[in-house]
Amino acid sequence: MADAATADLAARFEDEKPGRTLTGAPGLLLAGVALAVAALALWQVFRPLPQGSKYYLIIFLAGVLPLVFLAYPADLPLPARLRRAIRPGRSGADGQVRPGRSDGEGPEGPVGPVRPAGSARPTLPDCALAALALLACLYPVLPVRLGAGGGGYNAFLDRQGLLVPLDLVLGTVLLLLLLEACRRTTGWILPAVCLLFLGYGYYGGLLPQSWPVAHAGLDFSQLVDAFYNSDSGFYGTPLDVAASYIVLFTIYGAVLDLSGAGRFFVDLSTAAFRRSRTAAGRTAVASGFLLGTVSGSGAATTVSIGAVTWPILRRAGYPPERAGGMLAAAGVGAILSPPTLGAAAFIIAEYLGVSYLQVLGWATVPTVLYYLGILLAVEIDARRSGVRPVLIDAASPWRLLARFGYHFASLVAIVVLLAVGVSATRAVVLATVLAAALSFLDRAHRLTPARLGAALVAGVRGVLAVTAVCAAAGIITATTTKTGLGPQAAALLVSGAQAVASDPTLVLALTAVLAAVALSLLGLAVPVTASFVIGWVIIGPALLDLGVSAPAVAMFVFYFAVLSEVSPPTALAAVAAAAVTGGRLVPTMWQTLRYALPAYLTPIAFVLTPAGLGLLGIGGARRIAVAAVVVALSVAVLAVAAGGWLPGVGPAGVPERVLGALAGVTLLWLEPVPVAVGLALAAVAATGVLVRRGSAGRAAGPRAGSPEVREV
Repeated sequence: MADAATADLAARFEDEKPGRTLTGAPGLLLAGVALAVAALALWQVFRPLPQGSKYYLIIFLAGVLPLVFLAYPADLPLPARLRRAIRPGRSGADGQVRPGRSDGEGPEGPVGPVRPAGSARPTLPDCALAALALLACLYPVLPVRLGAGGGGYNAFLDRQGLLVPLDLVLGTVLLLLLLEACRRTTGWILPAVCLLFLGYGYYGGLLPQSWPVAHAGLDFSQLVDAFYNSDSGFYGTPLDVAASYIVLFTIYGAVLDLSGAGRFFVDLSTAAFRRSRTAAGRTAVASGFLLGTVSGSGAATTVSIGAVTWPILRRAGYPPERAGGMLAAAGVGAILSPPTLGAAAFIIAEYLGVSYLQVLGWATVPTVLYYLGILLAVEIDARRSGVRPVLIDAASPWRLLARFGYHFASLVAIVVLLAVGVSATRAVVLATVLAAALSFLDRAHRLTPARLGAALVAGVRGVLAVTAVCAAAGIITATTTKTGLGPQAAALLVSGAQAVASDPTLVLALTAVLAAVALSLLGLAVPVTASFVIGWVIIGPALLDLGVSAPAVAMFVFYFAVLSEVSPPTALAAVAAAAVTGGRLVPTMWQTLRYALPAYLTPIAFVLTPAGLGLLGIGGARRIAVAAVVVALSVAVLAVAAGGWLPGVGPAGVPERVLGALAGVTLLWLEPVPVAVGLALAAVAATGVLVRRGSAGRAAGPRAGSPEVREV
């Protein structure tokens, strides 16, 4: 959908670094291995390997991890002579390289100057690391005896807890390779966090035993055994999700994109609102929602919709910072929107043992509320700022739907198949086949065998970074499991809340706030998937211990993990939006926070009271309806407080905005008394705006109808 410049710009601001554009023999090698991995993933859906899922994960990682070292440069500062020695040949056919991150860019800190990502050809060390990764990954299934080691898959499993020296060596090699793969794809922070957990597992026995987080201590062989030869390490649930679900959905997204769906979604959004006064803003928001079916990255979606809608927003009179905030908030909403949520949603389904359809159901009402908040902010901005109507030259939306509406068919098919009991993996494969078949209705985007192969390669390449992250997350989960850190950290969090208050309700509220802060800070440092895994095993138990249901806790952690993309000071989606609009970075971040405010507050309602489960579609029609209506009112009041304008009435002063903010927060406590108090505060705030408008009208006299005091 996006041209090369847009794709490169998007890559700069994703959770992962941009990789090389491989050509020649390396490109053919990557394409061939990626096609083999895609074929294996598709085969596993309908004909699972008889040795079991862990065997499949070993083969999958053996196919993917070497590609990371070929596709992603080391990007280390090296002396020029050494750099020339290890980088034979030119950078590429045209001598060009793709842009990459500087040391202070992306998740590590504010955006700095961009350096080249590296040679377009893998270096000799890259090839050596790829070969070593292949050996370390395949070692558990090699049927050859190597002294006391080797011997095949069953022999390797029989040595669990009794690893021989060769097992320890190759397990350590794989550990180091995964840390390096994470560094290449996401930066230094996640490897540092993994090393911190590794150090805690090894040195925790030296801590004073009176400390709550102290444990008996683990030797290095125990740690390697937990990582390499257990179900909670490298081959745990996160990698299982990447290999069983995420790769299939990235392939589906690539097929849908190459079939022209992305372009259609943007065109449809533009056409649908072309006659509206707030057409520019509504187009940006609708595009973000629809493109979420193609892109799983908030930053990439932000750049994609910004490339099309920023010229429209500029003509309408939006300042760059406000437009950037709108684009970033709409882009991040793509990760929260059914039917293709972010990668962590699949981990939720695995952790809780529920179907993906249930997770989609839990996300539906919060998604509607999130976009309601953004749309209200768009309407308020249009009236407060006097946004100009823009004549958008677009085709009729009905004509577009009649011609290209078939792009929705595969999305509907996923939901229908899930509803009738088809597994998520089979549903997405069947939807992919449907999308590929329907592409032949458009001559310009038909998926010929060559283009279908390109989509499969793009899908596998899109999962390289998340696979490295998911496998490395096994270091965190295994260490937490072996040391009992999760319950200990949960006890610390709860005791901190109990030190402030003794009432159980207040303890729960304070714990939820502390958890939200901790998750927000965690998300600033690591990618969304890793943030969710860490949050679930460290912070989740605290809320579970206080009686909060598992679905509410899981969605609470998920939302705050995703919101790291709009949380200062990193805020990748906001940084990407500022790059598109040319706006100032910090004001763009604050504008993004204003637009995304409902997403920060709505998850609190999940955990405060049992009535909050209604927001997740749990508890019957009455609970769901009451929770949705009350929280929708909360979102509306908060939008008025943040935007300073009551639609249909006029500007709100500081007292009314403060009362509105208090009303919005109080309404999130879905109990009769807090709801009544919130409604009363909202009514007082609205009355204040009405009085203010009447006073302004009397003061203006004959000029009461002037644009300065009437609603525009």
